[in-house]
Amino acid sequence: MLIEALKKVFKLYIINLTDYVLRGFFSIFDFQNKFMISYIISQTKLSETSVKNTVELLNEACTIPFISRYRKERTGNLDEVQIGDIVKYKELFEALEKRKATIIKALEEQEVLTEELKQKIEKTQELITLEDLYLPFKKSRKTKAETARKNGLEPLAKIIMSQNASDIESIAFKYVKGEVDSVEDALEGARHIISEWINERTDVRNNIRHQLERFAMISTKVVKSKVDDENAQKYRDYFEWEEALSRIPSHRLLAILRAEKEGFIKSKISIDNDKALAKIEDRIIRSKNACSEQIQIAIQDAYKRLLFPSLSNEALQNAKEKADKSAINVFAKNLKQLLLGSPLGEKRVLAIDPGFRTGCKIVCLDAQGNLKHNETIYPHPPKSDTIGAMKKISSLSEAYQIEAIAIGNGTASRETEAIIRKIRFKNDIQVFVVSEAGASIYSASKIARDEFPNYDVTVRGSVSIGRRLQDPLAELVKIDAKSIGVGQYQHDVDQTKLQKELDNVVENCVNAVGVNINTASTSLLSYVSGIGPKLAENIFNYRTEKGIFKSRNDIKKVPRLGDKAFEQGVAFLRIKDAKNPLDDSAVHPESYAIVEKMAKDLGKNVSDLIGNSALLQKIDLKPYCTNSVGLPTLQDIIKELEKPGLDIREQAKVFTFNQNIKSITDLQEGQLLPGIINNITNFGAFVDVGIKESGLIHVSNLSDSFVSDVNAHVSLHQQVIVKVLEADIVRKRIQLKLHK
Repeated sequence: MLIEALKKVFKLYIINLTDYVLRGFFSIFDFQNKFMISYIISQTKLSETSVKNTVELLNEACTIPFISRYRKERTGNLDEVQIGDIVKYKELFEALEKRKATIIKALEEQEVLTEELKQKIEKTQELITLEDLYLPFKKSRKTKAETARKNGLEPLAKIIMSQNASDIESIAFKYVKGEVDSVEDALEGARHIISEWINERTDVRNNIRHQLERFAMISTKVVKSKVDDENAQKYRDYFEWEEALSRIPSHRLLAILRAEKEGFIKSKISIDNDKALAKIEDRIIRSKNACSEQIQIAIQDAYKRLLFPSLSNEALQNAKEKADKSAINVFAKNLKQLLLGSPLGEKRVLAIDPGFRTGCKIVCLDAQGNLKHNETIYPHPPKSDTIGAMKKISSLSEAYQIEAIAIGNGTASRETEAIIRKIRFKNDIQVFVVSEAGASIYSASKIARDEFPNYDVTVRGSVSIGRRLQDPLAELVKIDAKSIGVGQYQHDVDQTKLQKELDNVVENCVNAVGVNINTASTSLLSYVSGIGPKLAENIFNYRTEKGIFKSRNDIKKVPRLGDKAFEQGVAFLRIKDAKNPLDDSAVHPESYAIVEKMAKDLGKNVSDLIGNSALLQKIDLKPYCTNSVGLPTLQDIIKELEKPGLDIREQAKVFTFNQNIKSITDLQEGQLLPGIINNITNFGAFVDVGIKESGLIHVSNLSDSFVSDVNAHVSLHQQVIVKVLEADIVRKRIQLKLHK
């Protein structure tokens, strides 16, 4: 009995202790969470409720597309950009907290962590400030200051820093022993220690940071041995250049850094050194004696050897990060416009990958993009079988009931287009010129090999060109976004940040458009909210084995696709011709009951509501509001019911270049030409006018007024009229002006 009683007491004690520990743990967690919320609010200026609820949703493994579309009531109707900012600052906060924990642990192991230092570390919200606090305690390689300490010179350094001693040389003489051979050696060693102390002072470092931030100049000089190097000529603008670091545009800084990396130029950062030294002296020197003279020498040494090299590199790195951010933003905007480019839709397409000597590779695709036929024609030199090629295109178009022709915009594109336009087709066939950017990357990829194991890269490339016309988004997601080439200096920016941003863009675009689960590739499915590569493969395999999905409920049968993945992804997956019309809409299944109630209250079926704007606009939404579903969601539902599954993209339009312009030599100043925007940068937009070289509309030639954002004036693949300002045949550069 006694033993049983003791067991009960012990068990109760363990339960209470566990409860106490858990409550303590969650108390700490809540404190950290509140600190995080405050940090995110300070950075985003969003409301506390919006940030708190969004963080909760993110912690529940919800995705940005799902949150922005289906949790508007909880977030306060935040859009995907605002939610993306919350994600960014949440991750920065978590990284900062992780670094704090690492530093505190290191300081504890060194037995130098005081309560005051710990509080400073815990309150810090800037990584630079945190690293400054840790700087004096970092275990670094052997330094001059460390050698001086081992030689017993730290007391001498403290005496000098007190600035009270008058005969410092006599005092220094007492330290001449061991490795210290003379008074000058003793003073030099003491100065090395003082230099380190000065380098570790946060106020001194911040003062120099401030001067670098406001006044730093970046200058460049050509490497003399590279002046005549042909590859260096593209950087000749920077053979001798100087500009304020704070004002240098993203593209210029990245160009300078690339040129330096390639060994053509050397760059340096500079500020007014005398002014910087004077400000340090004002902070440290309090007297005029022998000690102050030693300190002045130590300040100069600290500045030249420790402070300026470190902080100027930091300033350059900060400028590089800003340049990276700007370039990545440009790339992201361009990629979004490209992915949301106009699709032709489910049309039968004949695609041509043009070429001269090797011929033009032809493929015929059905409306779903399946390969039906492929062969090669030789309309251009050296074979010049133009008549045979025209007959073949005509017969294939008739045999496969072709509705559109897609021609790649690479080598021999214009010549091939001219031949195609001479053919008199029996039916009305539209002819499009399609960007080939990245097609060669796709054709050699594992994805392409898996899709077409029995065909070579030329056939795969042609298929990609045709499918891009049918649906740019579905095809381009198969290619590494960095290979598409719609940005500036994408290979020079932080690759991890670039990849993350581009992945976010692709995910947002895919989910904004929606995906037909019965026709989508694994690549496209992998970007659906909550799905990812593994589940995408499972969906594809299930579809292959079991046949098409007939309802959204069927998706639950996919192996390893759990409730959370279903919740996050189901509304972005469309099922054509489903029994329930809502399965081909952006209405989430969790809201089906609301739609059914609306229909019942009207004495109608759900199908009667689809596309019936007059009926839908009569519905009073207030009675359908609940604690979890408010007007924003209900308004989205009505909008979706009006045009269910509507593709947000415009349909592809035929475009024709000036047929008289064959090369850069045909261009004349003042000509007006049709063109297509094929790249956008911070300094302007590049335009395809139908020849090998793209022309540049410099930012100053986009408008008669100041242009702060190129994307506000033009968009990728926009059809425009441009005026030729200059055609530099030697440098192969074309200057254009946007014609209103």
